[in-house]
Amino acid sequence: MAMAYVILNAEIGFENDVLKALKDIPEVKESFKVYGVYDIIIRVEADTVDELKELVSEIRQMQKVRATLMMIVI
Repeated sequence: MAMAYVILNAEIGFENDVLKALKDIPEVKESFKVYGVYDIIIRVEADTVDELKELVSEIRQMQKVRATLMMIVI
């Protein structure tokens, strides 16, 4: 099992919409809205690191997502 934390920036005013869409993704195990430099932090799990990378690539293409930073847990 591969796991990563991803922090995201959403377009201003759309943080809740992005958070709701992320909660519908089965690989997203936890998600939180946060205050600070980033807007949202999520914990994702997949069978392999390559699947994690694919998942984060899809998240990056979501509407209203401006930036992401993935940290793979070792």
